[in-house]
Amino acid sequence: MSSPTSSARWVPALALVVLSCTWGYTWVLLKQGLMYASPLALAAQRCVGGALALLVAVRLMGKSMRLVAPWETVVLGLVQITGFVALQTWALVEGGPGKTAVLIFTMPIWTLLMAWPILGERVRGKQWLAAAFTLGGLLLIIEPWNMHSSLFSKMLGIGAAMCWAVSTILIKRLRSREPVDLVVLTTWQMIIGSVPLLLLAELVPGRSTEWTGHYIAILSFLSVASVALCWWLWVWILDRVPAWEASLSVLGTPVVAILSSRLALGEEFKSSEVAGILLIGGGLTLLSLFGWLSSRRAAQIR
Repeated sequence: MSSPTSSARWVPALALVVLSCTWGYTWVLLKQGLMYASPLALAAQRCVGGALALLVAVRLMGKSMRLVAPWETVVLGLVQITGFVALQTWALVEGGPGKTAVLIFTMPIWTLLMAWPILGERVRGKQWLAAAFTLGGLLLIIEPWNMHSSLFSKMLGIGAAMCWAVSTILIKRLRSREPVDLVVLTTWQMIIGSVPLLLLAELVPGRSTEWTGHYIAILSFLSVASVALCWWLWVWILDRVPAWEASLSVLGTPVVAILSSRLALGEEFKSSEVAGILLIGGGLTLLSLFGWLSSRRAAQIR
């Protein structure tokens, strides 16, 4: 019989596996969903569905929807939901799911670099090596020397990664300052972030949504599993494991996305893109390794 301590160790690990697999296959479903709806409509519909699913969860748990940190939650909703989801979906219009996923999951490096001016956490020593690997891989994928490639789609992917990085820092800072219920925080983020997406979907011209059975099934999975469950899991994980471990967890997601996109959609990669993906994976792995070593040293000192 496992002890509470051992359970506390494997539950976050299981959550990371669920998160990586679900978010990884989400990229294929998003690409398929764009066959039935415009990018902004798909983004708005899945976030509204996610907000409704979270509201039901809060109700079933008997929690209060009292907004503890209104200003911070509004900013998180606009950055993590409106900005991230809109840019992510838009990037998929022209870009392949696997390549877009790799670009967006450079989030740990942007988090590392942004934490310097925002939190005063300096990039030190070997961390620059991890950043150099990742940024070098980005150059190979973006190919700024080849202006005929889908540069705009790639920049949208990087923009989404930066939105995610900013929201990660903001959540860490908020949780260190005051106790905020994670389910309620995620629900409010989803509600607030969905409003601008709905307005944009109505104001920006686009194709009408085809409400087929296949699209409804895709939207249901995206709303309940990919949006509601996974964003709550992400916030829950951030609150329970070190930043390096959370960063390590996202490495599995682009791998699942690349394999799923290759098998389901036949997405192909040039040799330079494969080299870029390997460099990015190497950089993120180094970043996580350095974080693990640092946490071990800190534990030994204590």
